[in-house]
Amino acid sequence: MTTSADPHAYDAMILGAGAAGLLCAAQLVQRGRQVLLVDHQDAPGKKILISGGGRCNFTNIHAAPDCYISGNPHFAKSALARFTPADFIALVDHHGIAWHEKTLGQLFCDGSAKQIVAMLLAECQRGPGAMTLRLGHPVSDIDHRNGRFGLVLNGQHSTAPALVVATGGPSIPKMGATGLAYDIARRFGLKVVEPRPALVPLILGGDDVLFRDLSGVATDVIARTGAGKGRAFFREAALLTHRGLSGPAILQISSYWRHGQVVELNFLPDCANDWLLDAKRATPRQTLARLLAQHVPDRLAAVLADRLQAAAQDRRLLADYPDATLRQMQAQLMAWPFYPNGTEGFAKAEVTVGGVSTAGLSSQTMAAKHLPGLYMIGEGVDVTGWLGGYNFQWAWASAVAAAQAIAAA
Repeated sequence: MTTSADPHAYDAMILGAGAAGLLCAAQLVQRGRQVLLVDHQDAPGKKILISGGGRCNFTNIHAAPDCYISGNPHFAKSALARFTPADFIALVDHHGIAWHEKTLGQLFCDGSAKQIVAMLLAECQRGPGAMTLRLGHPVSDIDHRNGRFGLVLNGQHSTAPALVVATGGPSIPKMGATGLAYDIARRFGLKVVEPRPALVPLILGGDDVLFRDLSGVATDVIARTGAGKGRAFFREAALLTHRGLSGPAILQISSYWRHGQVVELNFLPDCANDWLLDAKRATPRQTLARLLAQHVPDRLAAVLADRLQAAAQDRRLLADYPDATLRQMQAQLMAWPFYPNGTEGFAKAEVTVGGVSTAGLSSQTMAAKHLPGLYMIGEGVDVTGWLGGYNFQWAWASAVAAAQAIAAA
């Protein structure tokens, strides 16, 4: 604990007053530490405020290591095990914040995301330590000398034996997001896994452009991409847009998709493999479009039917199709291939895949292995969660792991 008379000497300095930075500061204050929390934005928790449609999807009750993408799939295990969704829920309950569970274990505030930011700031005031918050000024220099890190902020030099980088990734730059975490990592000898947009809409071109006419149409699908160990699939809604594909299923699959790979959509996730043959026998005078409209929106059914009928020489009634043709149609409807041109980029990405390589970090403490006192937490690290509160849980868990280590040092 700092006992120096120097008012600019701290026990820890934290860059980034987002989810990870705020909770890390709170944990340190409650352990009696003097903390400097810095952000170039003019207010804390800006990404928290826009999350979950303004209600903050603050965790997911199903958060587990296999719900995260990382160069090291085991890296997140320690932190996630030591600070669980139940731990954060207990904190939310302690502050009297009402919440509810939506689909697939996603937890949201009943009221506003502002409640989560207010809770974190209140936690930063609760304890024998103290937090100094500096907002609206970018850090102009960072150094490391004689076992202490130094920051120059608005012309003032501050020091601490611990520096926590919680500045996130470059997703949503309009909210002030930058690649600062990567710059700092490289400066101090840590490697960076190439960052790319994640939880982001996909752009379509070529023959798939015809689906843009269905902008606004959503339907339940199973989305798949990748191969081998990199293969992933999700069952949720897909949304057709004027640029391509979006919706929860697409955002999820985008984190795994790579340029050149196909994205397959199963438009009939609840249908058996011989569904079309059974329908032909039961209602032979029915059209394909009308049959599909029982399972997907009418506009989508019409486009899918037109595509399939063109390939099958434009027969109209189910009775007109040979069984072999119906099997081919069924196969395509259950694995309809799309070849995206790309994504809508960091501007529309909710998070970032890649980041500071876990190879250089301790999974127990989040500290750089070769440089005691340097900690990397939150989205800036090469750990990326699924859509639905998983990335917040990583922010909370990694923040607590770092705070525990700093307090114990």
